[in-house]
Amino acid sequence: MIKGHGDDVYQYARPITANFSSNVFGRINLDGLKRHLCNCMDEIGNYPEPEPYTLEAGLAKLHHLQADEVCVTNGATEAIYLIAQTFRGTNTAICQPTFSEYADACRMHEHRVTALFMLPTEKEQYRLPSDIRMLWLCNPNNPTGRVVRKEELKRLVEQNPKVCFVIDQSYEFFTLSPLFTVEEAVYYPNVLLLHSMTKRYAMPGLRLGYVTGCASLLERLRVNRMPWSVNQLAIQAGMYLLAHSNEIPVDMVAYLEEANRLRERLQALGAMEVWDTETHFMLVCLRFGKASALKEYLANQHGILIRDASNFEGLDDRFFRIAAQTPEENKWLVDAIKKWLEE
Repeated sequence: MIKGHGDDVYQYARPITANFSSNVFGRINLDGLKRHLCNCMDEIGNYPEPEPYTLEAGLAKLHHLQADEVCVTNGATEAIYLIAQTFRGTNTAICQPTFSEYADACRMHEHRVTALFMLPTEKEQYRLPSDIRMLWLCNPNNPTGRVVRKEELKRLVEQNPKVCFVIDQSYEFFTLSPLFTVEEAVYYPNVLLLHSMTKRYAMPGLRLGYVTGCASLLERLRVNRMPWSVNQLAIQAGMYLLAHSNEIPVDMVAYLEEANRLRERLQALGAMEVWDTETHFMLVCLRFGKASALKEYLANQHGILIRDASNFEGLDDRFFRIAAQTPEENKWLVDAIKKWLEE
């Protein structure tokens, strides 16, 4: 795991009052969940289930799956490392630029990693290189916010039956673009979908994710999953959220409209290129200056945190990433960047 991920609040003496660096919407009301977890504190005196059977059954019911088609993990990141371990030594392709943990996990488990900066198209009959046996794709993609269309993905999966497709849909809740449903993905014997309750409910400190796929693929993952990898409070949080998700609403249409307004305001400053996005976060390229300098200025002078994106493969020191927050916080960010540009 490399340094330089988002949400590195711990590095700064000045309190961070507006956090744009992590791809979560930090204003979700989790008061009900917090009260529930306080009432569950006595349960930390006992071991959790060796495998989170109860939560897997609850998620399976939600998605109209069988319980053995769901594998709950200690965040989506555990799922990434578990998949890399299970398919150790595989010829792997990773669509770049993207989340660094795919490559880190694969190299840890001796995969032969190839970077792809473009997926094969209809002109190439959607065929991947013949030696590739696993493809990692973040969809919507971190950090670009771009989405590969479902129909295109189906063609890729069908035209490459010997390739295991690991499709990380951690940000599936934050786009209106059509994606694989779990029911559709389970139909294919070579697709694993990654999901993140951490991202959906803005609770990165709890670490809760899951994988959906055909039962035979997930059985291979479970062989390598450590006992008790998901702690009791995380399991309780998952069960609570399944029962109360309607009580934690986010108006996604309005939120994405606000994200687009933020993008337009930044673009209007004229000193940066803001990439098109189909989700709530966006990638920005400065026309001059370094993202690291802007990050330090915003954190130390304004208590605002952004993500220096220069350590994503294929990007350089001009790039940063932000996730839209409230209208007021978004205005603070734009005004603070404007001041930096004027200095």
